[in-house]
Amino acid sequence: MIDRIILVKFGEQTSEAQLKEIVERFRALRQHLTGAVEVNAGINFSDNNKGYQLVLRVRFENKEALEAYGPNPHHQAVAALIREYGREDSIAANIEI
Repeated sequence: MIDRIILVKFGEQTSEAQLKEIVERFRALRQHLTGAVEVNAGINFSDNNKGYQLVLRVRFENKEALEAYGPNPHHQAVAALIREYGREDSIAANIEI
C-alpha cells in the first residue's frame, strides 16, 4: 500500500469556510478514485504547523492507483479549488506501508 500525504499552506485571505469546503470536497474524492482505500483531510491544529493549514491523505492499494490519481478529473477539480482559494505552498510525500 501507498500513503500520499499533502500539507497545504494558504495566504491570509483564505477563510476558515474555504478551508472546510476543501476538506469536504477532498473527502468526497473517495468515491471517484479507483484503488483508493482511504481518503482523509482536515485542518491542521498543530502548534508546530509552519503555516501549513491543511493535511490531505490518500491510501492507495498500489503505485498504479497513485499514478492514476494525479490526472483524475475529480482530483484536478479539487486541486483547482485549492489554487483558487490561495494556495501559497504545498509539500507532498509518498510512502510505502
